Amino acid sequence: MDKIIRIGTRSSDLALWQANTVAKQLDGLGYKSEIVKIDSIGDVVLDKPLYELGVTGVFTKNLDIALLNNKIDIAVHSFKDVPTKLPFGIVQGAILKRGDFNDVLVIKEDENFFTKESAIIATGSLRRKAQWLYRYPHHTITGLRGNVNTRLQKLEDNDWDGAIFAAAGLKRLKLLPEKEKHIKLDWMIPAPAQGAVMVAVLDENEELKAICSELNHEDTATCVNIEREFLRFLEGGCTAPIGALALIIKEELMFKGVLFSPDGKNKIEFSKSVELDKIGDLGKYAANYILDRGGKKIMREEIIIDKDINVYSTKNLSLDQVNSISSHIGSSMSDFITTRSNRLKHVVVKNPIKNVIFTSQNAVEAVLENFIPMELQFENIYCVGKRTKRLIEKKIGKVTQVEKDAEKLANYLVENIVTKNVTFFCGNKRRDALPEILINNGIEVNEIVCYQTQLTPRVIEDKYKGILFYSPSGIESYLRENTNNEIVAFCIGETTAAEAKKHFKNVKTSKLSTKPIAETEKQLKEFGDKLSDDKKKPIEDALEELKKAYETKEIEVIDPALEKINEVWKSASEEMYKAQAESQQGAPNDADQNKDTGSDDVEDVDFEEVKED
Repeated sequence: MDKIIRIGTRSSDLALWQANTVAKQLDGLGYKSEIVKIDSIGDVVLDKPLYELGVTGVFTKNLDIALLNNKIDIAVHSFKDVPTKLPFGIVQGAILKRGDFNDVLVIKEDENFFTKESAIIATGSLRRKAQWLYRYPHHTITGLRGNVNTRLQKLEDNDWDGAIFAAAGLKRLKLLPEKEKHIKLDWMIPAPAQGAVMVAVLDENEELKAICSELNHEDTATCVNIEREFLRFLEGGCTAPIGALALIIKEELMFKGVLFSPDGKNKIEFSKSVELDKIGDLGKYAANYILDRGGKKIMREEIIIDKDINVYSTKNLSLDQVNSISSHIGSSMSDFITTRSNRLKHVVVKNPIKNVIFTSQNAVEAVLENFIPMELQFENIYCVGKRTKRLIEKKIGKVTQVEKDAEKLANYLVENIVTKNVTFFCGNKRRDALPEILINNGIEVNEIVCYQTQLTPRVIEDKYKGILFYSPSGIESYLRENTNNEIVAFCIGETTAAEAKKHFKNVKTSKLSTKPIAETEKQLKEFGDKLSDDKKKPIEDALEELKKAYETKEIEVIDPALEKINEVWKSASEEMYKAQAESQQGAPNDADQNKDTGSDDVEDVDFEEVKED
């Protein structure tokens, strides 16, 4: 082509970097080009978060108009900003090799704010906001808009603890702070196509389409197109907290998609690994999976209706639990007890550790937030509780010994441990029994406080007729800011109810719902003959275990059984999904009954009054 190719771009430094990268690649292929700057709505309106602008494509719309009006020949976009449906007449010409897809937290001072009761984190992305609040619900999110340099300056000028950026943007502009001033958020699922650059061209221009195809990076195109297919079928744009990531590793594609509620309280996730020649409609399948499991409700705008009864939960409930509440009951919720992981230095796990102790799942999760499993060289792992054991063996490795409580574990170690030293990963409010027993018997205890537990009380309005309690600590937290003892105290468990009776006149305790059992039996009856034996048998075994657990009427016994049946259902989910689709003549969108039958907590709770002694 003899004609100079006009490259349309936004005028920000990052957009110009992308456009110049395309220009260099075109030059390398022997094509001449020039840069044409065009401002976007997103560049002009900087006083509102993107999700409040009310339109999608705020960074691409003006470039699309320029392309359609023949003011430019191609348009260069950050692909994550491009709507899933391109304007009529415009097509995807090329996708350049993807850069870093991660988000990073740029720190204002240091990491000490993670150990404080509150922190302020800046971002203009609803996706980042939702994921951060899901992980750190006690933090405050403030809006942040502008180009990269502007946002970095705003962080410097304001009393914030940190701000979230795309790693690719900071790296491309050589603005990534030194190692001590940023944290890679590898737990945060990026926006679909994050880190990728897309070149748009008119569909009718066959010559330019052919030229653009020479710039295309096939592996990147495969991955980001699946991510965007997932986004498209979820019907989400910039206004929905959606994350997606596809990676090609050897001959397999690994995909993870996630949908959050805007407040970060609920999450629905899908993950799958498939062979490259069997990808098919993976993005669509993943979207339907999430929609069928409560995603439809999250995607809908919340409708406020009058309720007959208002109750307040002292713990954030899962989406399934919220859905199980009667339509006549209005509910609000917040965590009156919170935990947060401490930042641990790498020296903690630099060398192999002979004996390690975990007494809670919180400790395990805190360690995993700081280190990848490959870094954890633990020879012997000792723990308290079957749920903690399952988490350890799923994420870290084999457990040497598990006991029901800390005292029993301590006594076991006194009798059996060979090397007289242990590393104890614990919280700031751990009980004294275990370390005292060990120390008194000549065993050295290296205590690593890896998470913080704190009461987070708040004032409850008078409009609520009842309050849900899950532990005595929840009651303690409530009483720090509230004096209303006339309110009905709904309690999960007899121990909590016993504590409530000391402070409230009207106490009711829960009866356990048998809904998970009934739902499992129903699913097996309807679709069991379509499942293979290796999928069906674990479900049947888990069902029997769950029935026996319910006979004990002990939550500590029922919870693990619910967890187990949930896990086996997930393992069989693909076969179940196909079976339901076949029964409904290939209409997977309507497969609403294929939902997880297990839950981490009790659902559909009935209550009986606890009589005063």
